[in-house]
Amino acid sequence: MFDHEQDDEVDFAAVKGQESVKHALEIAAAGGHNVLLMIGPPATGKSMLAKRLPTILPPLTLEEALETTKIHSIVGLLAPGQGLVTRRPFRPPHHTASDARLLGGNVTPSPGEISLAHNGVLFLDELPEFKRSVLETMRQPLEEGRVTISHAAGTMTFPSQFMLVGAMNPTPDGKMPGESHCSPREIQTYLNRVSGPLLDRIDLHVEVPEVKFREITAERTGETSAQIRHRVMAARKRQQERFKGRKSITCHARMGTRELKAYCALDEATLELLKMAMTELKLSARAYDRILKVSRLCARSAQVSVGQLRRNRIPFAASVNFRTSSRSFVWLPSLLSVLVFESTPAGCTDWIA
Repeated sequence: MFDHEQDDEVDFAAVKGQESVKHALEIAAAGGHNVLLMIGPPATGKSMLAKRLPTILPPLTLEEALETTKIHSIVGLLAPGQGLVTRRPFRPPHHTASDARLLGGNVTPSPGEISLAHNGVLFLDELPEFKRSVLETMRQPLEEGRVTISHAAGTMTFPSQFMLVGAMNPTPDGKMPGESHCSPREIQTYLNRVSGPLLDRIDLHVEVPEVKFREITAERTGETSAQIRHRVMAARKRQQERFKGRKSITCHARMGTRELKAYCALDEATLELLKMAMTELKLSARAYDRILKVSRLCARSAQVSVGQLRRNRIPFAASVNFRTSSRSFVWLPSLLSVLVFESTPAGCTDWIA
């Protein structure tokens, strides 16, 4: 009932190039991580890629479908004759949205966009154009997976476990810093519209470069959403087996301190690499936890053990790589680049665990 055929017009096969970004979105879908498609000029496919993320997510379970249907029915979003929401929601609010529109609230408390995106994707295009106060209100729901709305008419709590996907340009005029006509102060002011605490809650920060001419004109198509989704579902199944008996943990993004210690232990050499990354990039304690969660997912083999993860620094370096695009306009210091790119064969598709 919940496994639909994909629309050919909204399929990853239609996306030319951007293999590294597709790679990152596959990681996000497999682990339930938040993504920031950050560094990229206009017309590089940020919105196009974000809209295709739901096509590679696992189908809704019956419990998820019932929760989603209840929320959508409150605001009258169910189509005539529709008994159940069977597709994961994709909500793209405009950047002029108010905090009430995003969080919820009205004359009587009602769910906002973050609750309507429950079990699905919330896409915030042109992220710095949202009011900072609006963005800051999302910090607690991102951590807790629920939002409480207090009003004179009463108090209501709505679920809000969604994948956040943000997109933005690198500078106010959309060009890369070296080509921009904006001053360094204007660029920094623009980037500072998205606060550090909010960026800390986003697991993957991804560069979206311009598509090369040979990729645009190539006849060869990329992988379909169905092919990527098959790997994502296999990864989710392994995570469900790993966290069996822990109802609140369904994927790596939901791991707590106990699970991090059990499944993401690091050896001395990797801890030293982590120390260097945190010092150089000035990463927070929250970023430390999120790096470990992503590194567990980035293990090369589907059958990688905890011991193998301790001895293999490549997954860890890859996860650090995904924390750097929002802090500078380069991927990584040279050491991390060597660990990730020289050790990972192109086209490798069996690395998600």
